[in-house]
Amino acid sequence: MKVLKFGGTSVGSPERMKKLLDIINPTERQIVVLSAVSGTTNSLVEISQAFLAGDKPKANLLIKALKDKYELFIQELFNKPEFLEQGKEVIDYHFDLLFAFSNDLFTAIEEKVVLAQGELLSTTLYHVYLKEIGVSSVLLPALEFMKIDEDNEPIVDYITDHIQPLLDAAPQNNLFITQGFICRNSFGEIDNLRRGGSDYTASLIGAGIRSEEVQIWTDIDGMHNNDPRIVKGTKPIANLSFDEAAELAYFGAKILHPQSVFPAQKYKIPVRLLNTMDPKAHGTLISSESEKGKIKSIAAKDGITAIKIQSSRMLLAYGFLRRVFEVFERYKTPIDMITTSEVAVSVTIDDTKYLGEITRELSDFGIVEVDVNQSIICVVGDFGANTHGFASRVFESLKHIPLRMISYGGSNYNVSLLVKSDDKVEALRSLHNRLFE
Repeated sequence: MKVLKFGGTSVGSPERMKKLLDIINPTERQIVVLSAVSGTTNSLVEISQAFLAGDKPKANLLIKALKDKYELFIQELFNKPEFLEQGKEVIDYHFDLLFAFSNDLFTAIEEKVVLAQGELLSTTLYHVYLKEIGVSSVLLPALEFMKIDEDNEPIVDYITDHIQPLLDAAPQNNLFITQGFICRNSFGEIDNLRRGGSDYTASLIGAGIRSEEVQIWTDIDGMHNNDPRIVKGTKPIANLSFDEAAELAYFGAKILHPQSVFPAQKYKIPVRLLNTMDPKAHGTLISSESEKGKIKSIAAKDGITAIKIQSSRMLLAYGFLRRVFEVFERYKTPIDMITTSEVAVSVTIDDTKYLGEITRELSDFGIVEVDVNQSIICVVGDFGANTHGFASRVFESLKHIPLRMISYGGSNYNVSLLVKSDDKVEALRSLHNRLFE
């Protein structure tokens, strides 16, 4: 059984939603994971922000504007009056729920409910459309089997135990439609897997049912060897290992949710990145196999802050690094990169919510310097201990650009470099010219 995930642009219009059947084969047993219609989640975020700010009139205006878009959407999606009426009932149900928040206290719990409506709308409307054209399908409610624990980590065993009975209940059916992104938390409340979480959903379902393959369908033909928005002449990568794909996803490749590789990797389930606009394109296959002797791709991650702690007490001090890391742990702030010397340690973070508190505590250890507006450049490929020449080519490419930090040797698959964000574009282009052209 395969799992196919389609992003917001793939269901972004009635025409595109109808064309999904050019890709989905109703004669094969498969689970189809849908994102919200493109633009919907952004609108729901605006609505939530208005409610949280106490501006109910603004929230209601935003809800009405979004409902108007869906009214036009179903006019194009459905041809038969009875199914158009069903589509309207779906819209009325979900938007009545949104309008009802004007009457209640609005907290972060209600915000998660609001954000869930996009996927619930897209999947239900597509299920009704399939009924109209005579294609049998089952609507699987993700809220019945997708669950995260108290640390916001998905529970794969729970997914397996709760999705399998739903599949077994429809043995004659091949096509199952479900929501990406949304889940329940450890309290049973509606929650989500964060932005881009539909990829994660697909991978988790694939792991839960031990799928033969997970397919991520977007509007680009696979993962490219550089950022096509910045660098000309980029090309899709035919094959990546799970580790290489995880590095690229984490360090900026927008096509794939950073966490979505790991469930598939654990159960050795191949992941394909494919293009709904060009279904015949090869795309990118992510698997356990790794091509040796190649540099695969370059990615960049913006919004990075570098923190350096310099202390003469660090020299040979037992437990110094542990105490530094405990500061970040207390404020639940992940570290991206780390470099050390005898008298200093530098780290990078992308979450600055507690930057003030962190730097105040770190100042007890020594002099603290903070550099904002930094970018991590990640070069992914074969950087194993027995590989010669690749690292020198990377550094040669950037000899005209100041480097704030270098991380090399922590992984066999990447070299990471920290530069000022103003230098990012030049760094990406220079690396591309030297490594790929």
